[in-house]
Amino acid sequence: MHVVILMYNIYSIYACLCIYYICNITYAIPSYIYMYIYMKLHLLHMFPCPKYPPSPSPPLECLDFIEITPKHSRALPAEQWMHLAVVACGDRLEETLIMLKSAILFSYRKIRFHIFAEDSLKPEFDKKLRQWPSSYTKKFEHSIYPITFSVGNAQEWKKLFKPCAAQRLFLPVILKDVDSLLYVDTDVLFLRPIDDIWRLLKQFNSTQLAAMAPEHEIPKIGWYSRFARHPYYGMTGVNSGVMLMNLTRIRNTQFKNSMIPTGLAWEDMLYPLYQKYKNYITWGDQDLLNIIFYFNPECLYVFPCQWNYRPDHCMYGSNCKGAEQEGVSVLHGNRGVYHDDKQPTFKALYEVMRDFPFQDNLFQSMYYPLQLKFLETVHTLCGRIPQVFLKQIEKTMKRVYEKHVIVHLRSNRMYY
Repeated sequence: MHVVILMYNIYSIYACLCIYYICNITYAIPSYIYMYIYMKLHLLHMFPCPKYPPSPSPPLECLDFIEITPKHSRALPAEQWMHLAVVACGDRLEETLIMLKSAILFSYRKIRFHIFAEDSLKPEFDKKLRQWPSSYTKKFEHSIYPITFSVGNAQEWKKLFKPCAAQRLFLPVILKDVDSLLYVDTDVLFLRPIDDIWRLLKQFNSTQLAAMAPEHEIPKIGWYSRFARHPYYGMTGVNSGVMLMNLTRIRNTQFKNSMIPTGLAWEDMLYPLYQKYKNYITWGDQDLLNIIFYFNPECLYVFPCQWNYRPDHCMYGSNCKGAEQEGVSVLHGNRGVYHDDKQPTFKALYEVMRDFPFQDNLFQSMYYPLQLKFLETVHTLCGRIPQVFLKQIEKTMKRVYEKHVIVHLRSNRMYY
């Protein structure tokens, strides 16, 4: 036993020296980055998921996340469901499914998925979601809706910026029975339970009815502050890729606007607003939302950048303080970064989430491969801050590991 421990320690020292050499000689990368990742991998090998004797109740951490869901969440009243909406057109089927997968992997409460999709995508969505393991399908319900625009020219709305993205503007009109929901773009990944961002709805004051993150953290390099030809919210505008919405309040509010002296209902305002500004907007429906909240700033709750973390937050140098302190909570891979090599850190997270088998151990099949992939991204500015991307996942894994230790100790007492 002592020989084994000695050899293991010699191996560890050798590995550390190799990492130091690679950092300073081969790539000239700060060694603390490699050492951070090495220590995480080292701990993972020290504490792998053990093989237990047959038991009617296997340890929680060796099961999928669905098994640690509180029992009371299986029969929730209507107001306690979490509602998640997404709009998918064109080639966004896989991307949307990976987003939904990330939402369900870490959630505690049940979720209702509201999927707005082109007719050609509906059968595939339904087929793929029903193929998920039953331990996951019991955690959500899904509805698939056609792409519809209740006012104005439907084709004009459909082609605004990204295909079908303007559909989100009509959610308050279509989902009349839904009180609140979280809308996300297809290129979003949840790195912590969706329950956490859902709780932000309770932080709204009496006038707030939607929540988004700033488009940028630094006005002098922000897009809206430099190039916008229309009104926008605050100093840098807001990004609509992750948007909490209190639909009931939106439906009941009269919005101030630049068209008439009196307020307009949401549905009545959309098309006239588009007609007035269509020659001045670049980012489609996001620009329209910025215009709306420019005139109605009291209606918007602004959440910090870690809830909508994009390449802009690290590709020019780290500029999201919230993510540096707490880690990325919601990853937004806009600019198509999941599908090219411009931002390999974002692509690594997407691929690991995509390739994770539902029933596998999260440590060994998600966290460990992600650490290895990050070693290949340290030549980029985003890749030089792996702790920003890993911190929230690490916290989740830590909670699971703590439960694992307790269960493992109890199991040892039972079988010895």
